[in-house]
Amino acid sequence: MAPAPSSPSSPDSSSGPARLVVLVSGSGTNLQALLDAIAADPGYGAEVVAVGADRDNIAGLERARRTGLPVFVCRVKDYENKGGRAAWDVALADAVSAYQPDLVVSAGFMKIVGKEFLNRFGGRFINTHPALLPSFPGTHGVRDALAYGAKVTGCTVHFVDDGVDTGPIIAQGVVEIRGEDDETALHERIKEVERQLLVDVVGRLARDGYRIEGRKVIVP
Repeated sequence: MAPAPSSPSSPDSSSGPARLVVLVSGSGTNLQALLDAIAADPGYGAEVVAVGADRDNIAGLERARRTGLPVFVCRVKDYENKGGRAAWDVALADAVSAYQPDLVVSAGFMKIVGKEFLNRFGGRFINTHPALLPSFPGTHGVRDALAYGAKVTGCTVHFVDDGVDTGPIIAQGVVEIRGEDDETALHERIKEVERQLLVDVVGRLARDGYRIEGRKVIVP
């Protein structure tokens, strides 16, 4: 495991807004929530400088283009004969590095990054998960919470490490599970909380800085 540094390089608010690179794989609703928050609040403390994706022709990229942001695409299949997943990981890390981000945000990015990406951005790569980690990690967090009979679930914003949803937790939001809930209905309510939590967390980290001590994320 490549642990996050105990004292990562936090964004320096004195030098201007923190630079964000946002990675997407689909509709980009979390990206849009960040863009809206930044547009609405001059003191938010961060700006999106580029949006990347693992596939072409998705709504998330169109949202970025409409805002005038630079975009890039790194498709895993383009590297099948060039070194495979490890080569893709290096290419993604290079593409993100070109924009010199203070923080990298996974906004529904559906690919697992590798060693090279984490070597460069460990302790600075933020992800969301639709469950209260460490409960129900993995692809089916909403479905698993329902099947288990949990009474509450929610979402987690965390830093990414090389495990499956095992990185240090930054913040969590709770969502009640209702008797009539199916997976779709519950997931939609979780997404509403997730978007606001992500916006709040990114702004706080950008404005106030942070440090990671073991598994604890400390925001002044």
